[in-house]
Amino acid sequence: MKRILFFLATAISLSFNAQVSCDGGRYASNIFEQVSTTPNVQYGSNTSFSGGNTNLFFDFYQGQGDQATERPLIIWVHGGSFIGGSRTDIDVKTLSERFAKKGFACASISYRLGFFPFDSANAVRAVVRATQDLKAAIRYFYKDRATDNVYKIDTNNIFIGGSSAGAITALHVAYLDKECEIQDYLSANVIQQLGGLDGNSGNPGYSTRVKGVLNGCGALARYSWLDAGEVPVASVHGTNDGTVLYNRGIVNPGTPLMYLDGSRMIHERACAVGVDNQFYTFPNAPHVPYAGTGTAALAYMDTTERFYRDFLVRQLGCDLPQLQPENVRMQGVTLYPINYCDNSPVDEVCPLSVGLFEEVANTFKVYPNPSNDAITLTFDGGNEINVEIVDLTGRKMKSISQVLSGISIDISDLKSGNYLVQVKSSNFQIIKTKSIIKI
Repeated sequence: MKRILFFLATAISLSFNAQVSCDGGRYASNIFEQVSTTPNVQYGSNTSFSGGNTNLFFDFYQGQGDQATERPLIIWVHGGSFIGGSRTDIDVKTLSERFAKKGFACASISYRLGFFPFDSANAVRAVVRATQDLKAAIRYFYKDRATDNVYKIDTNNIFIGGSSAGAITALHVAYLDKECEIQDYLSANVIQQLGGLDGNSGNPGYSTRVKGVLNGCGALARYSWLDAGEVPVASVHGTNDGTVLYNRGIVNPGTPLMYLDGSRMIHERACAVGVDNQFYTFPNAPHVPYAGTGTAALAYMDTTERFYRDFLVRQLGCDLPQLQPENVRMQGVTLYPINYCDNSPVDEVCPLSVGLFEEVANTFKVYPNPSNDAITLTFDGGNEINVEIVDLTGRKMKSISQVLSGISIDISDLKSGNYLVQVKSSNFQIIKTKSIIKI
């Protein structure tokens, strides 16, 4: 991200092209068998969406017995649609542990959650609050380096990343750097009331500059916010992601909010403006397919780890063979033509099925809500629709095709909590979402 104001000493000390030693396999392979975790470190606090105070924490991961004094840092941000999730979610926890074993320091952060009512303005407020908190976490490690130096971080090599809402947060920290860019969503007065783009979540006066972004199934509100000269990005995304679309589409956590530009669009924009980037497509995969403990999820996690590893060691200046190259052409046939810089249009839109969207979006109902055993879906239009029930991390719990109005869905086997009922078009784009509570 392009920054203007820095402490002079910090600015002088920055050298983002400095090479980091990968001798002995550090950063490229597992050099530690065990990981040491320091939980519940407070990095700041700020006002929640409801007006109360929220203390902000991170869990810190490092290789057990690591004595290095200049370590790259990855700050991981969990998903959950900005209304749920935890810094101990399995995807960010697993990534933290795996990269700590390679010699990275990792911090998995909490941030302020929640927004109401569910409309575009409040959704943008939630994103702004999350980015403010992530920036406070970045500043925390700059401050620590300049003072107590407890965590032994090389502030020339701080990376940020996450999954879903966490990736959205990291991308906006990296590429949303001018208040005028979001004034189509929030007025200048509201932005200032929130504390500006940098916010007041803690550790004022220190840098928020980062070396790169690890984007797991995330998106930008507008791909055009990524400009020439900004930091590199590595993205992984599934083509059948119905929560944060692979291309461009509407985000809908209960009511239509706004279009987001998914990883494919971010990749194309980065190619167009010359920003270093790597992009890996999971063909036919759903949202955050590497989050879980099953065989398939672990395979996706292995691929994600290898792909991020390749990106990170290259950014550190280490000349090492790739473990997980980007998707490429095979025998002259373009399997995924948008997975490399091929001068494809950067403004291509995959539109929603407008007629179905209008009919269903205006009449779709789910009742009773809350419910203990079953819900009924009704809508107008006379069309068959596809329905999925997902948890707040985007994990699919139920999927039913060719649903007709008036269908009853058994939810008695779901754990108590909050879920989203998503109506999807034939090409798996979300056209309507309702929040439900299972009691």
